[in-house]
Amino acid sequence: MTAATHSTLFPQVPETPDAVLDGLDPEQREVALALHGPVCVLAGAGTGKTRAITHRIAYGVRAGILQPATVLAVTFTNRAAGEMRGRLRQLGATGVQARTFHSAALRQLQYFWPKAVGGELPRLLERKVQLVAEAAARCELRLDRNELRDVTSEIEWAKVTQTVPADYPAAVAKTQRDAPRDPAVLSQIYSTYEQLKRDRSVIDFEDVLLLTVGILQDRSDIAEHVRGQYQHFVVDEYQDVSPLQQRLLDLWVGDRDDLCVVGDASQTIYSFTGATPDHLLNFRTRHPGATVVKLVRDYRSTPQVVHLANGLLSQAHGKAADHRLELVSQRDKGPEPVYTEYSDEPTEAEGTARRIRDLVAAGVPAGEIAVLYRVNSQSEVYEQALADAGVPYQLRGAERFFERAEVREAGTALRGAARAGGNDSLLDGAEDLASQVRAVLSTKGWTSRPPAGSGAVRDRWESLAALVRLAEDFETAKPGATLTDLVRELDERAAAQHAPTVQGVTLASLHSAKGLEWDAVFLVGLTEGMMPIAYAKTDEQVEEERRLMYVGITRARVHLSLSWALSRSPGGRASRRPTRFLNGLRPGSAGAGTRGGVGGGGGIDRGSGRAAVERTPAVERKPRSPVRCRVCGRTLTDAGEMKLMRCEECPSDMDEALYGRLYDWRAAQAALLGQPDFCVFTEKTLMAIAEAVPSTEGELVVIAGVGNRKLSRFGTDVLAICAGEAIDGEPEEGADET
Repeated sequence: MTAATHSTLFPQVPETPDAVLDGLDPEQREVALALHGPVCVLAGAGTGKTRAITHRIAYGVRAGILQPATVLAVTFTNRAAGEMRGRLRQLGATGVQARTFHSAALRQLQYFWPKAVGGELPRLLERKVQLVAEAAARCELRLDRNELRDVTSEIEWAKVTQTVPADYPAAVAKTQRDAPRDPAVLSQIYSTYEQLKRDRSVIDFEDVLLLTVGILQDRSDIAEHVRGQYQHFVVDEYQDVSPLQQRLLDLWVGDRDDLCVVGDASQTIYSFTGATPDHLLNFRTRHPGATVVKLVRDYRSTPQVVHLANGLLSQAHGKAADHRLELVSQRDKGPEPVYTEYSDEPTEAEGTARRIRDLVAAGVPAGEIAVLYRVNSQSEVYEQALADAGVPYQLRGAERFFERAEVREAGTALRGAARAGGNDSLLDGAEDLASQVRAVLSTKGWTSRPPAGSGAVRDRWESLAALVRLAEDFETAKPGATLTDLVRELDERAAAQHAPTVQGVTLASLHSAKGLEWDAVFLVGLTEGMMPIAYAKTDEQVEEERRLMYVGITRARVHLSLSWALSRSPGGRASRRPTRFLNGLRPGSAGAGTRGGVGGGGGIDRGSGRAAVERTPAVERKPRSPVRCRVCGRTLTDAGEMKLMRCEECPSDMDEALYGRLYDWRAAQAALLGQPDFCVFTEKTLMAIAEAVPSTEGELVVIAGVGNRKLSRFGTDVLAICAGEAIDGEPEEGADET
């Protein structure tokens, strides 16, 4: 009836305005036809909200009801704006502006600044951390990296909530905000930061919104100019608007009512940035005659995933919970969610990597799998585990696809080949478009078979492979397309930041996963103190953590795994408890006073690696023995100390020369395998080997970070180096080196 999970990359542009409406369900169609007056779309996760609003804009443009240049579609991330532009282009609605709040405001500010203020717009400060550090130093405070990040975020919150430095302490008290420092001290840092910006004639991203608001408020002529340009507004993710963004939107719209907002209060997860769902929930109060449409047909997730998501929200409290949407899955049945309990975090990461490897072996593309965690610091252990399992991965938040060096190089090569046409000998024998692209990219590192392992070499190959797949899809959709046509398509996609898919398991925080989806999702680290996070004290803060977990669950299309570890480190005390949010939902757990009880399917796997849905009694892993310092005997809990098998402060007897040889050997191995150095051994493991100087496999395998797998792979070389012997490619000890 509507959006398939995997749509064609190059759909045919609808021939008529009415054809734009084809395939929409009744509620989506209602959104598309509501082209006048205030419109509020309450859209649950996976219900096709982006589809609905892009088809609404495209239908209005294609039917001649909306002029493309007068439409401004606003969202919150460059990726979302790029996706919207890509969809509008595919629907034949070119010329519509789809931007973030900051991008739209900056464009207006640059245009109107000379007229409103005079001179050139002050330079935009890309990163404010360094200036915040200087402001703190002037206040005789030295902040470490984490404190600096927290103070910077606090200044950003104050600015988007339109709180000036003098009012900051009162605002913290009123909102019960957990400030990272004494509010009076933060107020002083904030004030000094603002003064430093004025002294150096720079502005930050929040100033872009503040200054645009100021100009539109003070200059009615400029405000009318903007309103004459943009007459129809669409705001996506409306639950995430801050008071400052809402003020800017009000000034853009003026006294008109051609405004369409789309959002879901149950996905409000950015209150720490000033976002509030109140504007969405109060929309009908502000606009009594508004058309309100609810989208609840979930086309993304199976009934089993939707069942758990609905159950999670059934326990929620507060204003957002009162407006929750009960999703109805439109997909066939799938596997039950899998709940897994592990003894410690490294074991959880290893178990997750094994299950991912099994999914990939069963045919699930690595690019359709994600591991989601609460905080970014949790990623390292999963990077290591996936590397050990030979599974490629990519970190969410890395540079944009079209800004990668290898993609820029590939674009240059393809552009040159397109210009040369039949005169390029490289294309001899390459009859079709895909073959031509493969021939060109083979000079840049693409091969028909991927390199082993992960790391920079694999990342580069994956980028080029994504371009090859794009060419294949492009040729299938447009038979007879030439290399010149493909280059033009790539240029348009780069301008819209409409990137092809890069294959590799995604590692991402729950916050950065918003707006994305995968066939298989692993939610990890689901323990009290991490979910909800320890500093979530108030009821509203805890409810936001619940909504964050809801966002994580609803990213999954088919496979969903939820796991937790009872201790942080091997041998540690099993004192952790699984998140309260699963009470009454996971099998065997006590209820949590649910509103409309929800039973969880499946079973709990105690980390055995056996699928929980099989309901087979799990075999518990034998608990690992405590790791003790080999110098003072103290029980170790820190992962780094456990690798060294000693306290950081205890004296080291490391053989420096041996460490140097191991370090050089590791670099050579990593280059050979096309993996980052740490995928061979981490530096702490190298230090531990250089301190222990093992002479047997038994002595080597017990060093943390080695294990049986790496013993079989690297043990012979490592033991040879420890014995002072030469290995292939390394000079004998004492031999002349040139």
